[in-house]
Amino acid sequence: MQGFTLEELLFLHFKIAEDFKGAHGVRDESRLQSIIEAPWQEAFGVPLYPMIFEKAAVYVRSIIGDHPFVDGNKRMAITASVLLLMRGDYRLTATPKELEDFAVQVAVEHLDVPVITAWLKAHSTK
Repeated sequence: MQGFTLEELLFLHFKIAEDFKGAHGVRDESRLQSIIEAPWQEAFGVPLYPMIFEKAAVYVRSIIGDHPFVDGNKRMAITASVLLLMRGDYRLTATPKELEDFAVQVAVEHLDVPVITAWLKAHSTK
């Protein structure tokens, strides 16, 4: 399975900004590149986030917490996680309202990767 390229995330952000009449732009491209690579980190040859749900959770936490985009960070985080899970043949079963509420909860409560991972697993099917 593969993560996202910079070009893919920039395209997704552009589409989301267009669809929701939001602002375009990246605050920090180097930070965005770090976010792209974060789920694939290893320590001594062992993946830090071996499960797809963990990788998706890292995208959610990083995009929401680090605000790499001018606007639409919560929407981008959820979209990236949905698409990554789809690449692994999973489908999120949460409603749009549940996804929105969860993204706000991540932002407000600063949820960590294990909590986000558990939520994504509980709201997904193969």
